[in-house]
Amino acid sequence: MARPADYWAGKRVVLTGGAGFLGSYVAELLKARGCPDPFIPRSHEYDLRREEAIVRLLERARPQVVIHLAAVVGGIGANRANPGRFFYENLIMGVQLIEQSRLFGVEKFVTVGTVCSYPKFTPVPFREEDLWSGYPEETNAPYGLAKKMLLVQGQAYRQQYGFPSIYLLPVNLYGPRDNFDPEVSHVIPALIKKCMEAVDRGEPSVTVWGTGKATREFIYARDAAEGIVLAAERYEGDEPVNLGSGTEIAIKDLVELIARLTGFKGEILWDATKPDGQPRRMLDTSRAQRWFGFKATTSFEEGLRSTIDWYRTAGSKSLSPRAPAAH
Repeated sequence: MARPADYWAGKRVVLTGGAGFLGSYVAELLKARGCPDPFIPRSHEYDLRREEAIVRLLERARPQVVIHLAAVVGGIGANRANPGRFFYENLIMGVQLIEQSRLFGVEKFVTVGTVCSYPKFTPVPFREEDLWSGYPEETNAPYGLAKKMLLVQGQAYRQQYGFPSIYLLPVNLYGPRDNFDPEVSHVIPALIKKCMEAVDRGEPSVTVWGTGKATREFIYARDAAEGIVLAAERYEGDEPVNLGSGTEIAIKDLVELIARLTGFKGEILWDATKPDGQPRRMLDTSRAQRWFGFKATTSFEEGLRSTIDWYRTAGSKSLSPRAPAAH
């Protein structure tokens, strides 16, 4: 399982999505481990939906390792508004990048999928063996299915061509540098922003989507990055691997915790006309620990405090509306 301490030294790495939220942490870790300068393609120069752009990228970077994080992502609202776009763009980016990486002789391809690929009613904790036991939750099914097809492609390419592709399934991310734009943000940044703005404005209440009964698991972005880099170093198998923290919290309890940490003391109102999304979500993370030694180390409250502190000092000042894309 262990690799030489200098595994990343001199490695040519392409990190798609490296300028994004999770990607920024992966890039920092790669550099700290000795990767001199991971190549991070930007969408204005390399539109990964276009095959010719991918060919130009690979011709220029000549990577030995590709870590594919780029995605078109968003919360429940963004998924409901953009099902066709989320399906097509996530699928076409990954399919073409994997194919061209095979043709260019890439030595290791790391696909980062999504927990949204799991069936709507998956037994908790989610085990990788259950990935095909049903249809995903409807509001994010197009996104989840597009990402799941990249697992199929990676396994098929390994079987036919010996292509060294691995596939990781991170649970919901959070942490400093997250996207707090209310049009596309996920639940934790959306709730932090709501509560902090209510405190600043002296508002007596905040309104939250759903009933609060659904549960979620969250992983701190820096921990997820550690899992991705460890898998790239150590994992050589064809089976998907969950990346998570192994803890579950009800949305109602999450809202109350964020309200306490942000100092919001008003009323929490629930808009039950809006969807809860998947009823429950928590991963079995034993494969990651067993196969490449990964275990998340950041406690949930510690991670939330860091996220809130970052938003208070930096995030709210730099926030500007943007489209739900991260090519």
